[in-house]
Amino acid sequence: MSADSSISTWHPVARSAELRLGANIVAGFAKGQEFALWRSADGAPQAWENRCPHRSVRFTLGHVMKDRLSCAYHGWQYAAGSGQCTQIPAHPDMPPPRNVCAKVFSAVDAAGMLWVHLADAEPPPLPRDDAVPPGWSFCRTLAVRADAAGARDALAARGFSADASLPAMRGALDHIDAVALVLDAQPRLAFIHLWTDAAPGTEAMKALHVAARGLRGEIEARQPAA
Repeated sequence: MSADSSISTWHPVARSAELRLGANIVAGFAKGQEFALWRSADGAPQAWENRCPHRSVRFTLGHVMKDRLSCAYHGWQYAAGSGQCTQIPAHPDMPPPRNVCAKVFSAVDAAGMLWVHLADAEPPPLPRDDAVPPGWSFCRTLAVRADAAGARDALAARGFSADASLPAMRGALDHIDAVALVLDAQPRLAFIHLWTDAAPGTEAMKALHVAARGLRGEIEARQPAA
């Protein structure tokens, strides 16, 4: 899989650890698409369009009920996996309409990240677990006011290189080894998920945080005026 961020590939939307089993709902983005990210009772990652099909209220305002997602507005409940409406609290004896279904995207965990595939067609091969070297630590997600191509160009100028078989760029910031997973989140907004071999809480990790802020300024300075 190439590092190109198109709808035909997997997008590193969020860190896997951010989604707690059967608990929270996290907002995510890729290519302008907004997601509600959560886990069903068996731990399977779920990536849904962040819109209840009933009244278009964001699912991220609702809550997880084991294997269902409940909308905050009228409490309509939708099943994990299929997104099919399973219950309408105001009409408990009425079978939910079969055509009321949340839009569900393919989602997988790999390399410490939750990846989402946008296209309706069969997803490409799964992201490789070694996109981030085993044992490396998450540093931070850097939001930059630039498109993903601009972010990658700036990383390449810093000496980061891309492996055509991995959706990652590897290099160093302030002499600290790092892997950057670049996400095309929205127009003129990219996220850079940074991982490193530096241990949490160390001076090296602190230095990487500082270097990342400098990288953001450098990337944004390279962008043409809107």
